Amino acid sequence: MLKNIIKRGHKKVPKSEVSDFGHAPPAGGRNSGNVSTSDVVVNHASRGNMVTNSIQSQQTSSVMTSAAPAPGNIENLPLFRDVPISERQVLFFRKLQICCFQFDFTDTMKLVREKEIKRQTLVELVDYVQSGAGKISESNQEEMVKMISVNLFRCLPPASHENTGSENVEQEEDEPCLEPSWPHLQLVYELLLRYVVSSDTDTKLAKRFIDHSFVLKLLDLFDSEDPREREYLKTILHRVYGKFMVHRPFIRKGINNIFYRFIYETERHSGIGELLEILGSIINGFALPMKEEHKLFLVRALIPLHKPKTVAMYHQQLSYCIVQFVEKDYKLSDTVIRGLLKYWPVTNCQKEVLFLQELEEVLETTQAAEFQRCMVPLFRQIARCLNSPHFQVAERALFLWNNEHIVGLIAQNRNVIFPIIFDALQKNIDNHWNQAIHGLTVNVRKMFMEMDADLFDECQRQYSEKATRATELEEQRQLRWQRLAAAATQGR
Repeated sequence: MLKNIIKRGHKKVPKSEVSDFGHAPPAGGRNSGNVSTSDVVVNHASRGNMVTNSIQSQQTSSVMTSAAPAPGNIENLPLFRDVPISERQVLFFRKLQICCFQFDFTDTMKLVREKEIKRQTLVELVDYVQSGAGKISESNQEEMVKMISVNLFRCLPPASHENTGSENVEQEEDEPCLEPSWPHLQLVYELLLRYVVSSDTDTKLAKRFIDHSFVLKLLDLFDSEDPREREYLKTILHRVYGKFMVHRPFIRKGINNIFYRFIYETERHSGIGELLEILGSIINGFALPMKEEHKLFLVRALIPLHKPKTVAMYHQQLSYCIVQFVEKDYKLSDTVIRGLLKYWPVTNCQKEVLFLQELEEVLETTQAAEFQRCMVPLFRQIARCLNSPHFQVAERALFLWNNEHIVGLIAQNRNVIFPIIFDALQKNIDNHWNQAIHGLTVNVRKMFMEMDADLFDECQRQYSEKATRATELEEQRQLRWQRLAAAATQGR
């Protein structure tokens, strides 16, 4: 009941209605009839940064709207094409003032006309910036960024687990929670995107308005539960990173801090996947030799991202970033593999399957020298996976022998690897419950035998000796128990 009351202003829709992340502004489609978020400011721990942002945006809003009429008295302004060129900058400013008004979308029947006027005004502003019909004055650029800040930078509603107070609520839901004010928010995001990518935007001038504070607030919004908003944020932040070189170190540091907070404090954040997608492109552009700063980022942020239990939600993007690092500098493969072993799951079988998939991608780009540094602990872990009672884990580990590059590395170091793996293979053949695993194990064992028959025979001899010793020890143990039982009987 409490959850329903708190999130009443948010509407849940099926995934089929969430998949459209297009950047074209809507022209009255299904989104234009949506209702928007309430203006209630919720102060909760994991999104505390947004409270400060909300206060700052309210202060900015008061500056911009001081000379404007009340929302209920908003009137339609003429189109840009209907006024002389000399008056368009004044009209642009007046339209920005209209767009600064915030509406309560919880009531669909309240201020319907004014909401539509704002929507149409935002569409006109987007078209004007995109068309490049006239250069926007410096003062109007500043006012436009202020208007964007007023609309975007807000306190996000509480996440699902914060509504109920439960820590066991799964973060991944069938139906994501959508932002009701999206018909307006989408157009504001579109305006910001068109402003950033426009060839008419002077970077030296624009960086005065799109400053570190603005970028930090954009990063805070990545915790939004609405996937449409996160998709826009991803595109915009990537464009800002590409256009504003002065912001690049700050953006990387801001993403680092989000990761640290996620890994070591909350383990809850909606936008980790999108941030990793941005980083995938950034890493791809790193110059060689790689800076020490970037290597530290790999060790301190990316590799520990394997630790949270929700890693499955962003593992594809994380794996791509990790492989990008290894492809850039193959010497990092030893560091990555040892990092994976450090965070290897013990009781989560689905997570183990993901780790094995990523391990194969890393090994594909690993050179012989780096492989030799980590092969002993690596194949001890692989041997444990081969004997896993969960057939998907054992199957994924056996699939490593389908990769020619990995088989080549194993063949070069077979004197070390065969003795580690042989016992696990033999145990699978003797005891594993799954017939498919049994068949795959026989194939890998045959591959070993064909690779080096003498070494195979030696491993088999050692295994037989170990099995004989184990049988003798078991017999001795049973005999000791029998003697103890007999002594206890005689003592009565």
